[in-house]
Amino acid sequence: MSNVLVLFAHPELERSRVHRSLITGLPQLSGVTFRDLYQLYPDFHIDVAREQELLLLHDFIIWQYPMNWYSMPPLLKQWIEMTFEYRWAYGPGGIYLRGKRVMNVLTAGGERDTYRPNRYNRFPVPEFLRPLQQTARRCGMEYLPPYVIHVTRQLASEQVDRERERYHTFLRGVVADRFDTADWQDIAYANEVLDLPNELR
Repeated sequence: MSNVLVLFAHPELERSRVHRSLITGLPQLSGVTFRDLYQLYPDFHIDVAREQELLLLHDFIIWQYPMNWYSMPPLLKQWIEMTFEYRWAYGPGGIYLRGKRVMNVLTAGGERDTYRPNRYNRFPVPEFLRPLQQTARRCGMEYLPPYVIHVTRQLASEQVDRERERYHTFLRGVVADRFDTADWQDIAYANEVLDLPNELR
């Protein structure tokens, strides 16, 4: 069993149909700890000791957020900068994140096909996440492909509901160690594992 820590950051949650749906019922999932950072830290004064304590108690870390202008919300970036301290997360004696798995769960307004050369977003989504991949590597963490939901503004209500069901199914699979993450390096998006036959997950 894996203990999953979801660090959720959305500066305008009241305007988001998709993220509001994704997090509905999430705190009640067994094996999942849910943290709404904008609710906890509206003044951006992060309780570093508490956040580090939670990191020690979990082995699978998820950063969940809307990707705006190819980046994460400022509070989540500050959370990383404050919590991943020198001599704790990296550097001499910085051993406390080693071996933990980490991934991004994000939404993007554009179609997936627009995230490639010669289209207006130019690069695949994972390319915009390279700084986070390197951060994880520096801290000795296992960085996994992102879970990405595209065209969020165009999804019908039933599609939003389906995305919530898929995400919660994914989280239950992570908690139950149902997925072999060693094989995920061959996929672009982590949500693609939900479409594989069970024996290949």
